Amino acid sequence: MGKITGFMEYERLQEASEEPQKRLKHYKEFTLHLNDADAKIQGARCMDCGIPFCNNGCPVNNIIPDWNDLVFHGDYQTALDTLHSTNNFPEFTGRICPAPCEAACTLGINEDPVGIKSIEHFIIDKGWENGWVKPQPAVVKTGKKVAVVGSGPAGMAAAQQLARVGHDVTVFEKNDRVGGLLRYGIPDFKMEKSHIDLRVKQMEAEGVTFRTGVFIGKDFPADIINWAKETISADQLNKDFDAVILTGGAEQPRDLPVPGRELKGVHYAMEFLPVQNKVNAGDKVKDQIMATGKHVIVIGGGDTGSDCVGTSNRHGAESVIQFELLPQPPEEENKPLVWPYWPTKLRTSSSHEEGCERDWAVATKRLEGKNGKVEKLIAARVEWKDGKMVEVPNSEFEMKADLVLLAMGFVSPVQSVLDAFGIEKDGRGNAKATTDGEGCYRTSVDKVFAAGDMRRGQSLVVWAIREGRQCAREVDAFLMGDSVLPR
Repeated sequence: MGKITGFMEYERLQEASEEPQKRLKHYKEFTLHLNDADAKIQGARCMDCGIPFCNNGCPVNNIIPDWNDLVFHGDYQTALDTLHSTNNFPEFTGRICPAPCEAACTLGINEDPVGIKSIEHFIIDKGWENGWVKPQPAVVKTGKKVAVVGSGPAGMAAAQQLARVGHDVTVFEKNDRVGGLLRYGIPDFKMEKSHIDLRVKQMEAEGVTFRTGVFIGKDFPADIINWAKETISADQLNKDFDAVILTGGAEQPRDLPVPGRELKGVHYAMEFLPVQNKVNAGDKVKDQIMATGKHVIVIGGGDTGSDCVGTSNRHGAESVIQFELLPQPPEEENKPLVWPYWPTKLRTSSSHEEGCERDWAVATKRLEGKNGKVEKLIAARVEWKDGKMVEVPNSEFEMKADLVLLAMGFVSPVQSVLDAFGIEKDGRGNAKATTDGEGCYRTSVDKVFAAGDMRRGQSLVVWAIREGRQCAREVDAFLMGDSVLPR
């Protein structure tokens, strides 16, 4: 490395961000990327250790030590090329990935890990600012046609890879804009949608066709937001294309089967979050679910719940509380026990910092209200014994609730899409397809492939990009007999 002793001399630096009370007044991003001098120092903290566990901890296997060193030496364009060699969309991961690479950092064993995510954020923003991110259209066209169903990170990654080796790629998206859950599942204050729009323009210049407002299959579930205006059958898609890739998100939300669930004011998180993003985009929406002046209870302690907290606070909620069924995790992980794997520890998001009460080991027993409208939530304390949840005696309590948001994760992709193709499913309702051996990413239906949440279930954006890239290679090999695409 350029600074061999840098990890001993420099401390980790967090990216600067706007103060909570100021950022609550808007829906824009509030985290700034590093400046050149700070990025150089943070790159110098990389140890260039013999075995780069960060590389293995990253699902797309980013070549992290190399671009850390390149940033230290000020060779930003080569750093960008190195980053792009494994990751099609670092502006997505540099903003919303939880950074499993940092959990695997060798320096993290006894010090703060290298700020890998902040350096990635710096590199890609530097690339866009200087015009280094350009279309890479194929020199020769193959004449093969590929349909990609779903325009989230898995679909976008697969489409871009396939277009760059000469295939004619059409991406079908049921909603009115490209991006899938990146567009309508991630609040703008975490990732502004202009980043998606820039990539769409690049991909269109590379030959990718995007068709929005098109649902593939039939009988779309009523409890999932769908802005489709056109439907195309699975049979028609198979007839018109040489290969089909299913890359839809895990959108089937986990429900809360308790008395009072039917009351007005009880909603899935994905009935609440996407509409706010549409409003931010300038759309006029009727009957938007608002938290303004309300006592809001978010059920579910994960990222989606955190996004509900941040959005509710921006609406001007009277109070926000977030419940989690599991016990409160430790504030610090046991590094000797868990390193280099993803640790269980207490994580406080930027939305929590903006104002939120949090409570753990709480189970909702019922919801009550008047005139069909929720007014309170009755819950109880629970504890876990021998792997089973047990209610703590005499622990029942109630909370005032005007709006209850269910953010308890997602159980599977949309079943009607898989059923329309007649695809065999695994035990969790995902498309059954392997990732190794012969026939990687192939489903039980000829020339139909699956990747991302559609195959693995609810997961991270970085896993979606990895699977989209790998699936693209398998599709290219299926169509051409071999592939030059990286796996």
